Amino acid sequence: MAFTSRLLSRSKQLSSGHILLQQHHHVLPVRFFAKEAAPQALKGDEMLKGIFVEVKNKFERALGVLRQEKITIDPEDPAAVTQYANVMKTVREKAELYSESQRIQFTIQSRTQNIPDARTYLETLKEIRIKRGLNDDLGAETMMMDALEKVEKELKKPLMRNDKKGMALLTAEFDKINKKLGIRKEDLPKYEEQLELKIAKAQLEELKKDALEAMETQKKREEFKGEEMPDVKSLDIRNFI
Repeated sequence: MAFTSRLLSRSKQLSSGHILLQQHHHVLPVRFFAKEAAPQALKGDEMLKGIFVEVKNKFERALGVLRQEKITIDPEDPAAVTQYANVMKTVREKAELYSESQRIQFTIQSRTQNIPDARTYLETLKEIRIKRGLNDDLGAETMMMDALEKVEKELKKPLMRNDKKGMALLTAEFDKINKKLGIRKEDLPKYEEQLELKIAKAQLEELKKDALEAMETQKKREEFKGEEMPDVKSLDIRNFI
């Protein structure tokens, strides 16, 4: 227990705020908000202040959730993973942050909105999937490209996204693929939940790794020599905030 209490007072490597900051990319220099003898603030300054206040409020709401909820650092325990996923969902809702599924959807919309042809569209989806570290275990991408080849062969030209007839043919082929793979629209919320659980487990694994590294570092200090390291699962992240 001595090791645990002293570790909590010294180590900041498990700060849950770090998790949230990784998901939020609004970084503003302090000088934008420093008080000084200057002319009346310009509209740009007011806008920056507004952004800062918004980010600050979201961050505080997120920390408020993390200060209340117990997180068990045990990525091998399904119950702990589910609990962590639920906590992070509450954090996102309170801080008005995107879920991973929503971020992927936003990325797809922003990256593909000006793409005119179906082939480049599908290739871009593949790039996004790879960059997000998602696997195509079902081989759906290959099937979709095969379907596109079939439609373009029938049309005898590249398929453009504004070609209603051609896109209808491709959509029909995609429906066949979904049926073959057992994918239904009504099951999409379930797939999103599975994705969030997968991400939650990966984040818990990262937290566990960080915790072990932090304890190993502290154990090398003279004052901690000879003391037994606590089980990572016994650590309470709320003590690090």
